[in-house]
Amino acid sequence: MDIQEIHQLFLQCSSVSTDTRKIGHNSLFIALKGDRFDANAFAAEALQKGALYAIIDNKEYYVNYRTILVNDALSTLQELAKFHRSFLGLPIIALTGSNGKTTTKELVNIALAKKFNTKATIGNLNNHIGVPLTLLSFDENTEMGIVEMGANHQKEIAFLCSLANPDYGYITNFGKAHLEGFGGFEGVIKGKSEMYGYLSANNKTAFINLNDDIQVAKTKTINTVSFGLNNTDAFLNISTVTANPFVTIVYDATEINSHLIGLYNASNISAAVTIGKYFDISDSEIRDAIEGYVPKNNRSQLITKGSNEIILDAYNANPSSMKVAIENFQQLTNPNKVLFLGDMFELGPESPQEHAQIISTLSRNPETACYFIGKDFFANKTANPNFHFFESFDVLAAHTKLRKLQHAAILIKGSRGMALERILDLLPES
Repeated sequence: MDIQEIHQLFLQCSSVSTDTRKIGHNSLFIALKGDRFDANAFAAEALQKGALYAIIDNKEYYVNYRTILVNDALSTLQELAKFHRSFLGLPIIALTGSNGKTTTKELVNIALAKKFNTKATIGNLNNHIGVPLTLLSFDENTEMGIVEMGANHQKEIAFLCSLANPDYGYITNFGKAHLEGFGGFEGVIKGKSEMYGYLSANNKTAFINLNDDIQVAKTKTINTVSFGLNNTDAFLNISTVTANPFVTIVYDATEINSHLIGLYNASNISAAVTIGKYFDISDSEIRDAIEGYVPKNNRSQLITKGSNEIILDAYNANPSSMKVAIENFQQLTNPNKVLFLGDMFELGPESPQEHAQIISTLSRNPETACYFIGKDFFANKTANPNFHFFESFDVLAAHTKLRKLQHAAILIKGSRGMALERILDLLPES
């Protein structure tokens, strides 16, 4: 059965699922293999639970005519998504970058939704499985698609672009994320810039930040739509940016007061405004959309617990995002500042140096109490009396002093695997 025939069967289905725990009625189940599982074994269960068809790549689990046997289920998922994207022919905006891509995706989506029927990547389903699932969630009613793309190795962004065939692209920034997989910071620039290569080769358009020298240098041969701070050459000229603690931007006669913390979010907001205006969304509609957005899922959330004000930014961390989060936090006026910082993952050989650099930077702010959690930070522990090192969260949890914190400004940040949102349970209720 070729991909066009499989697509015709897909069009009869209500959705796509790769998890029998989330089977929808009349869905298409695709049996993917993992390091510890083989979903082929669940094909019969998927059909029993309501799947209309099941795609498998192990003939031992063939059930009946509703079972579609292919050579490789993952490749079929990807080819089906690519075919479906071509079948629909709708405009697609692709987003990637080291930091801020999910927040930017959400902002772009809510801005464009003021005029278009949009669909965007759900959560962070942005890899070789998530992007195809996102594309297959688009249908004939979708007028604009927003696809987030993540990567931790070379050639991944190029591959995801070959599936999504984006008409527009935006790279939020180039930071020290996934250094191990990319092979250092220069590898990050090369890997993320694969999106620019795709846009250039296919005569598509890139949205760029004129205040980012790397973006400017990498897009000289591409159609661009730009934004910049105090830059009259930009499509969108931002005149003012402030954060106290929430970000406000001003352009022309429009002021947008967001619920996003930290100056580093100003470029995310500016990108969303730029894209919205490019697609003829009015300033008032863009303002209403962005001002109505409240972050969640541990991304720069402002939480009050007892007498403490907490910035919970525990979704992820790398040296670049850690640096700007700390810089923003240090600008807060509350003199009683407390930092909880967890290990940064996937840094490879540069990990000891990057963790040591964070500690060294904070040594210049002796008034801030710092709690470092994880083996990588612990390996770089110092004798600074304001610095407290814990090899694991469990060791931190036994530190009873936390339950006495009062009237503090607190930043919690670490890689997702550290799950530092658990610190909230250690802080006093009143």
